[in-house]
Amino acid sequence: MPMVVGVVAGVAVAAVLVLIGLFKLMWRVAEPNEALIISGSKHRTEGIEEGLGFRIVTGRGTLVMPGVQAVCKLSLDLNETELQVDCVTHQGIPLKVRGVVIFKVGDDFVSIANAARRFLDQQKLMSERVHNVFAGHLRSIVGGLTVEDMIRDREKLTGQTRAACGTEMEKLGLIVDSLQIHEIEDPTGYIQNLAMPHAAAVQRDARIAQAEANRLATEAEQQSFARMAEATRDSEILQAGYQAERDKAAAKARQAGPLAEAGARQEVVVQETRVAELEAHRREQQLQADVRKPADAAAYETRTLAEADRDARISSAQAKAKETELAAAAEATRVKTAASAEAEATKARGEAAAQATRATGAAEAAAAQARGLAEAEAAKAKGLAEAEAIKARAAALAENQEAVVAQQLAENWPEIVKAGASAFGNVDNMVLLNGADGMADMFTKALTMGGTGLGLARQLLASMDRGGQAPQGAASPNGQARTVPVDDK
Repeated sequence: MPMVVGVVAGVAVAAVLVLIGLFKLMWRVAEPNEALIISGSKHRTEGIEEGLGFRIVTGRGTLVMPGVQAVCKLSLDLNETELQVDCVTHQGIPLKVRGVVIFKVGDDFVSIANAARRFLDQQKLMSERVHNVFAGHLRSIVGGLTVEDMIRDREKLTGQTRAACGTEMEKLGLIVDSLQIHEIEDPTGYIQNLAMPHAAAVQRDARIAQAEANRLATEAEQQSFARMAEATRDSEILQAGYQAERDKAAAKARQAGPLAEAGARQEVVVQETRVAELEAHRREQQLQADVRKPADAAAYETRTLAEADRDARISSAQAKAKETELAAAAEATRVKTAASAEAEATKARGEAAAQATRATGAAEAAAAQARGLAEAEAAKAKGLAEAEAIKARAAALAENQEAVVAQQLAENWPEIVKAGASAFGNVDNMVLLNGADGMADMFTKALTMGGTGLGLARQLLASMDRGGQAPQGAASPNGQARTVPVDDK
């Protein structure tokens, strides 16, 4: 009994396996991109006339009787064919049209049945057949168009070609997904010549645009350079300002020490100026005591003596006194003017020295000015004293001319003798006759050769008043030199 059960189970398993094998052998499934064409039995398919003798299955599975039915696959994938067609336009211009046609078998059963009956065993020749169909229609359509129409409206060429080929493609069970005209070649150069005016205009516009762009670019560059220069200038100005501030701070730092030293020196100069002022005041007082007062006393003494002697000789000397007074007044004026000029010059030198010294410090300039003023006062005092003395001498001369002349002769007698002896300065050998009497006579004549009498004394006095020195030689009253006979044996 168990053996029978095992046999039955084995037979059942074998039967199941046989059934599975038969099912796999009979079951066919259509892929999404293909259609199954099952022939060998009579089937009715919607949209297909009765009696085709095959069944179309897409997107599902079906049972096929092996040995009774045949199963073929028809691809529903996209296909493409390239178009390279030589055409002639309505104007008689030969062109080469290049394009591409993308097509496939229609998804409906009628298109699949039409394609199956025409390409089931020749699916590789499908592209060639489609090329021939499109080439014929494309030549016909291009023959009715001009080159300008083809260039300006390619959509029109494409639409007409698809419309012309639609019926034939439908009979073949094919549909066109895309038709593109890639290129239109012109062996004769007609299109190129046609485009030349436009190309020239475009080139002209391009050159104009390029020139305008270059101009704008140049202006922009110039503006950029100007802004860069302006920025550089502003930066340099700021840097110069900062540098000036740094230099100013450094200069102040460097000047701090000299300023402090100058302040200390200024205090010293102020004290020195005060000392100089005191010294100038002391010298002025000393000049008053040493110069002016003695001069006033001498003048008073001379004036008193002259007044005592004036009454006796006033009648005889009035005319000469007047003349002498005028000369003395002129000389006094000259001396006074010289003294004033000397004082002014001294004052100017002091002021110039003060101006030069002012550059080194206001305090030193004040000290120099004080010293210059002190010197000017001293010179002025001296000039006043000399003027007073000359005035007194002139007054005495006017009042008692003879006494003054005698006094001047006595004071300047050595110079007179020296002037008389100068006549013998160039004599190498001299022979004297009559012994001592001849010697005395010779000296007497020598003395008289320089000038005698009151005229010589007056000239000597005038010379001393003008120059302060006795004359080196004397002249005779008539202005001619006198000679002494000498025996130079």
